[in-house]
Amino acid sequence: MIRPYSSKDKNNLTSLLKLNIPQYFDPSEADDFVEYLDKHAHNYFVFEEQGQIIGAGGFNYLEDQEIVRISWDFIHPDFHGKGIGKKLTLYRIDQIKKEARVNLIYVRTSQLAYGFYEKMGFALEKTEKDFWAKGFDLYQMKMDISEG
Repeated sequence: MIRPYSSKDKNNLTSLLKLNIPQYFDPSEADDFVEYLDKHAHNYFVFEEQGQIIGAGGFNYLEDQEIVRISWDFIHPDFHGKGIGKKLTLYRIDQIKKEARVNLIYVRTSQLAYGFYEKMGFALEKTEKDFWAKGFDLYQMKMDISEG
């Protein structure tokens, strides 16, 4: 089940993120995630199964409100490759498409996960070495949804 994030989920989510360190996130990103939850998690969702949170991801509107950025996606390592990330991503894309003013969806990820977003229909726009931390490059990708 996908449901909106609640502040009661914070400890479970920070523990879940740490399970993905250092494979997908640098340790320095844990504090950034806590700040995100405290200040920017207005459109953040959790994937819960039998009372256990096994994934999460959100989106945020950028300044002009016609662009949205997918944010802070991760899945419990025991559930990688089981389609949960795809379900969470499609759910958010559907939520975003309900907003008539949105034309572009961006995702800023790393070389470790960009292939997933490419399969979801995002196109690589730019890369930047060691953007997130040493060994974690930026892969900025976008999806144009203005055509429907």
